Amino acid sequence: MFKLFWLWNEENDLDLHDGIDVEITNSEEKKEDDVGQVALDIIETEDDIIIIAPIAWVKLDDIDLTLNKTILTIKGKREKPEAYFLDKANLRNSECFWWDFIRNVILPENLAMNKIKAYMEENVLVVTIPKLRFDSKNIKIDRIS
Repeated sequence: MFKLFWLWNEENDLDLHDGIDVEITNSEEKKEDDVGQVALDIIETEDDIIIIAPIAWVKLDDIDLTLNKTILTIKGKREKPEAYFLDKANLRNSECFWWDFIRNVILPENLAMNKIKAYMEENVLVVTIPKLRFDSKNIKIDRIS
């Protein structure tokens, strides 16, 4: 880590004397607390909220789907395949995500949380949550004399 000092801001004509910490890390090194996020799409229909998350190379048993009040959590771990560990293999490009992941989705309160359905098809997790439906009704107002 190093510090940058004596920065000058032309716009406000200010000298900034406080140091700015800059840390350079090797992005290939995994830290113990590194957790990735799963990409997802949220679709709203007239009757449902549908969450779609592509989760490749993860066994169904390694995905944990939980609901706490109105927060849906998708959690799991993606393990590197054997090809990464072959003798004399050199990693030439690294864009894939291979460790723990978690994603929290804050849901609206007007959903039937007790009717959530989830399934996995072709490495895509699909979670469907029906909306609550309330019948509309005209209310007669009585006049009190």
